[in-house]
Amino acid sequence: MSNAVKFTIDGLKATVEGKEILKGVNLEIKGGEVHAVMGPNGTGKSTLASTLMGHPKYEVTGGSVTLDGQDVLEMEVDERARAGMFLAMQYPSEISGVTNSDFLRSAINARREEGDEISLIKFIRQMEGKMKELEMNPEFAHRYLNEGFSGGEKKRNEILQMMMLDPRLVILDEVDSGLDIDALRIVANGVNSMRSEERGFLIITHYQRLLSYIKPDYVHVMMQGRIVKSGGPELAERLEKDGYDWVKEELGIVDETVGQEA
Repeated sequence: MSNAVKFTIDGLKATVEGKEILKGVNLEIKGGEVHAVMGPNGTGKSTLASTLMGHPKYEVTGGSVTLDGQDVLEMEVDERARAGMFLAMQYPSEISGVTNSDFLRSAINARREEGDEISLIKFIRQMEGKMKELEMNPEFAHRYLNEGFSGGEKKRNEILQMMMLDPRLVILDEVDSGLDIDALRIVANGVNSMRSEERGFLIITHYQRLLSYIKPDYVHVMMQGRIVKSGGPELAERLEKDGYDWVKEELGIVDETVGQEA
């Protein structure tokens, strides 16, 4: 399809407080594909998500990132969002004084041309429909953004934002952490409903259980700040069964974290 997305990470390196965390990440995501990145704690997975979205804490020191041919690293955070990038965060922030509905409508209009803002009626209908799909209480539309929400409610709210904003590239940073089975199923259904040639997914997770609901096309293992092994869904199943030691043995890795090279 002519509108199929293409997202490319080439040799991405990044530091935080002078310490190199990402040490040359390579990954390409095409329209309709779901890529899962797995790995032990401290290997750079969440740093990758934050760096891609332009978190100021992380300094890019090498490599390139492009979305549909555009240089992502030259964009500010809001420009990345306008270009179609979306990050569902592991720990969403609470923002008092801003309702869910006001936040979402402002975010949608920020991606539209002046004079082409979404009408209030259309917005309300869309939001109510998506909240119903996610089995969310309609009152959440009028609550302050994530304020007083449980962990599961915050994660559903992130997926609601994804569904309403209709992004080109979706990054899910451990969106499954802290979810019970019912909430996990609902969140996964929301993600699956968005799969299309016009959109790519990068899912960062510790556990194979999420990938039982959202079947990935590709699974990548991250160690020492880079992707060291890739495969299909069967790779996630083996990691769940056997852990990561066999990967370390196969590749001669002693310490899988970003702290020390083997």
